[in-house]
Amino acid sequence: MSKIIIYDTTLRDGSQTEGVSYSVADKVKITLKLDGLGLHYIEGGWPGSNPKDKEFFETMKSHKLKNARLAAFGSTRRANIKPEDDINLRDLIASQTPTVTIFGKTWDLHVTDIIKTTLDENLKMIKESVAFLKEHHREVFYDAEHFFDGYKHNPAYALKTIQAAQEGGADGIVLCDTNGGSLPDEISNIVKDLKSKITKSLGIHTHNDQGLAVANALAGINAGCLQVQGTFNGMGERCGNADLCTIIGILHSKMKLKSIPDNKIKLLMDASYYISEISNYTIPNNQPFIGHSAFAHKGGVHIDAMIKNALAYEHVVPEMVGNRRRLLTSELAGKMPIVLKAQKMNIPLDKNSPQAKEIMKELQEKEYQGYQFEGADASFELFMKRRLKLYQPFFKMEGFKVFTERKPDGSVMAGATVRIIVNNHNEMATIEGHGPVEVLDQAMRTALKKFFPSLVDMHLSDYKVRVLDAQEGTKARVRVLIESHDQHDSWTTVGVHENVIEASWDALVDSIEYKLLKDKK
Repeated sequence: MSKIIIYDTTLRDGSQTEGVSYSVADKVKITLKLDGLGLHYIEGGWPGSNPKDKEFFETMKSHKLKNARLAAFGSTRRANIKPEDDINLRDLIASQTPTVTIFGKTWDLHVTDIIKTTLDENLKMIKESVAFLKEHHREVFYDAEHFFDGYKHNPAYALKTIQAAQEGGADGIVLCDTNGGSLPDEISNIVKDLKSKITKSLGIHTHNDQGLAVANALAGINAGCLQVQGTFNGMGERCGNADLCTIIGILHSKMKLKSIPDNKIKLLMDASYYISEISNYTIPNNQPFIGHSAFAHKGGVHIDAMIKNALAYEHVVPEMVGNRRRLLTSELAGKMPIVLKAQKMNIPLDKNSPQAKEIMKELQEKEYQGYQFEGADASFELFMKRRLKLYQPFFKMEGFKVFTERKPDGSVMAGATVRIIVNNHNEMATIEGHGPVEVLDQAMRTALKKFFPSLVDMHLSDYKVRVLDAQEGTKARVRVLIESHDQHDSWTTVGVHENVIEASWDALVDSIEYKLLKDKK
């Protein structure tokens, strides 16, 4: 069975994503995470381009990787100077990585119009730079920048550039679709054409400007490329790079090609979200394989079929990549999610029973009002237990008052007072702070904490507001989703109202009720 070498460039290409900026500590954490996943190469950055990448490579000298080889990235020498006089090449040697990847110009347009040198000098730059790095006992990959555009424009010269890298002693040639403008059949035909002309192993590096980065990378692999470069979550400049999560998933599940170790595939989703958190980069819910919605089923017909046979609507088993199946609760889903949720709570509920029908009718009414339980499992569990008379509230809310004040100096403050009853005791708490939802949350927990000390461990981690009927303007209903967490897990609750504070209040009450219910279990 063939093995595909995974070369990650998240720390270099991925860091070029708009809005993403890594500290040295961030880069070290990501490197160690990717190493634990069993990747073959991790490209750490360009030591000749900025002080931060230099510091990263210096820091990594004290870390021993278990699986991956660390690679430093740079360019060929500048025109008309010797390799040993080129600062960029010297920085690559000083990084002391076992592997070095350099890029050079393949498209004649870039040679004459961008770096403004001769075609012959460019060939010398490539060959001499590779040879210089090999003299310093480095494994060298040559990234043929803009290769496919160059090959389509001037195939004879593009071929000469990678032959120059081969003559210099490159260990591998990586073909780059830098502008992301090629089609899969073009990639496939060109790689096949090169196989008879290049003796070194080939790699593929694709960008996503047409939404084809993964397809183009797989086309390159099918045509004979043994290395694939990409980033986690498809991060990168412009429209991003080929997503290694999707590629690894497809290689193992469909193409039956080995890449990372089989026992590491189940860690794919965990690594993806770990990197997204450090990057402050949101993964779309519908991202293949690792997205939260990748194995989520909402339609009633789909859910009924899934219960009978998961193969009906899933192309792979979600646990393979560390994901899980979700049957969403909504007006479209029918009664089965209600029955299944009841089963998880050890409540026998027949989908044809009057109770199930009544709950389904009320659920549909709630969703008509704007509630969305598919993203708020905690509120749905409370909804079910209330309707089945299996839930006794921990407290009674008597009321609240919230105000916001803008002071003469331009600063803004908010305050909240809440009144509750716990075990026939009247409690009141007043809190001042920065925002109305913050003070409302703090006031509620202040009033309750002497009765329920575990609330000290609970915090709000996310707050989302969506306007449901925008044509109503300021009178529109809004849906508030609140994510809360404690030391053990997280949960989401929902509230809907024309008043955003009232909607927030409902979601906050559910959040606290769920926390107390969870602690009681």
